[in-house]
Amino acid sequence: MKKTTIILVAVIAVIVLIGLWIGKGYNKMVTAEEQVSKDWAQVENQYQRRADLIPNLVATVKGYAEHEKTTLDAVVSARAEATNMKVDANNLTEEQLAEFQAKQGELGMALGRLLAITENYPDLKANQNFLELQSQLEGTENRITVARNAFNTSAQGFNTYIRRFPNNLIASMFSFEKKPYFQAEEGAEKAPEVVF
Repeated sequence: MKKTTIILVAVIAVIVLIGLWIGKGYNKMVTAEEQVSKDWAQVENQYQRRADLIPNLVATVKGYAEHEKTTLDAVVSARAEATNMKVDANNLTEEQLAEFQAKQGELGMALGRLLAITENYPDLKANQNFLELQSQLEGTENRITVARNAFNTSAQGFNTYIRRFPNNLIASMFSFEKKPYFQAEEGAEKAPEVVF
């Protein structure tokens, strides 16, 4: 009787310890996944900040550069496309992230063209509203970079944690999957050609 009781207590103790270990691992994965979601929300927040600045910038430039309508329309169109794309951080795939990044890249290129036309308008370059908006956009681009780096760091932490043994066993039991990273856009490895 004593031997059976000892074996039963030992089995229950092992089951409890395994349960605690699984619970601890699961909770860490949930915490890490929530960090990835929080950092993704910050990325979206910074892109939204940029999108919110664009109408003011377009309106300011429009007053000076009425015949640059195609460039202004391209910026407005790219902004609409970029802001209409919604990505769920919990179900983020590499394809969704690539599409999101492509839309934001198109907006960035359109903004670049918009800022380039200002060279033809000395009065616009001296306009205080334009200078302030340009400065805010520059700051926002820096914030986007910081937010993307934070997202990649938390995604790396999450991915590393769920892929390590024995955490990978818990991750597979509860369907935790790797998160994609922001990556450099195609052609980013080449320096842009500057022509004067």
